[in-house]
Amino acid sequence: MPRQAKTMLTCAGIKALNAPGRYADAGAPTLMLFVREGANGAILKTWVQRLTIDGVRREMGLGSWPLVTLAKARAAALGNRRAAHEGRDPAAERRRQRVPTFAEAARQCIAAKKGGWRDGEAIAGVWTRTLQAYADPAFGGRPVNAIQQADVLKVLVPLWQSKPSQAKHLRQRVRAVFAWAQAHGHVESNPAGEGIAAALPKQSAARHFDAMPYAELPAALAAVARSGGREAVKACFAFQIATAARPSEAREATWAEIDWESRTWTIPASRMKTGVEHRVPLNAVATDALERAQKARRGDLVFPGTKGRALAHNAQKRLMARLGLVGTSHGFRSSFRDWCADTGKPREIAEAALAHVVGGVEGAYFRSDLFSRRRELMDSFARYLTQERGTVVELATAK
Repeated sequence: MPRQAKTMLTCAGIKALNAPGRYADAGAPTLMLFVREGANGAILKTWVQRLTIDGVRREMGLGSWPLVTLAKARAAALGNRRAAHEGRDPAAERRRQRVPTFAEAARQCIAAKKGGWRDGEAIAGVWTRTLQAYADPAFGGRPVNAIQQADVLKVLVPLWQSKPSQAKHLRQRVRAVFAWAQAHGHVESNPAGEGIAAALPKQSAARHFDAMPYAELPAALAAVARSGGREAVKACFAFQIATAARPSEAREATWAEIDWESRTWTIPASRMKTGVEHRVPLNAVATDALERAQKARRGDLVFPGTKGRALAHNAQKRLMARLGLVGTSHGFRSSFRDWCADTGKPREIAEAALAHVVGGVEGAYFRSDLFSRRRELMDSFARYLTQERGTVVELATAK
């Protein structure tokens, strides 16, 4: 592209310029007008400043004409020259002036990390939903440099003891977003960094099965369905959530226990913790998981491991860890129970669905099995599990 000698640019002269090239402005050293032809034949004019900062020659864009007038471009160029003369970096200062909100920083941070993750799209979705659910309501719309450690604590403390695994994952992701912001010069320190540990309460040493919040179950099902890995593991994951079964009951399920016609899974007493046979009404999510497992059927087990035996007890744990999902597989039963409570489902139906043993008069009531009412409950649960993805079919076809 031709370069012309310095000339004193004027408003009228800029308007008349149509020849592509760089026009140096004699009225503002280091300032040039960059004229080029766009894809549709239109003439585009942008301001460029060439400066030497810390011994390195750089070009800074100052905006397009006529949005940035000649007077504004000269004023900006003069300010940048003064900053460079004083040993400052005007380019870095401009970046800091355009501080993103936490939500914007989170999107850019996740996009930067996604390429290095196995099943990047699925993990990115989990990170996004976690931050949107807990961080965004508190400070998602605020510039990252306006968020203090106290703001982060307000989000973490309520979860730190009640949902320790979830809280740790949340802190990890919030800290990663601020680390990205710090690396880009938007914040000086990380409000979710190591210094926050002293302000967090001590977590209980008692062992509990960490439960995924039921609000995250639909997204988790979609993330797993889209991830790589063995179909048996992914189908078992969906089946256990949809049936609210114990992990061992789902992993050791056999095809002989499945009645396709009545959409019922009958777990024999020998495999039940209570020692009593338990019938499970199969909803749409559960039958979808069975159909996927049947395509790879290799024997009597519904969800076989690589050696033909039942899936290893930690197969789902490894899957969840790879995707960054919080909680444990046993905790899905608690997730289901919380959903029942928060949506006003009858307690006795929820307890019967979980095959819990209850004594007294209530226990006698449970012995009626309540099967038809449990089917209504589990069908309602399936509709909830697929609400964010539209249909069960989408879960089945997402690979």
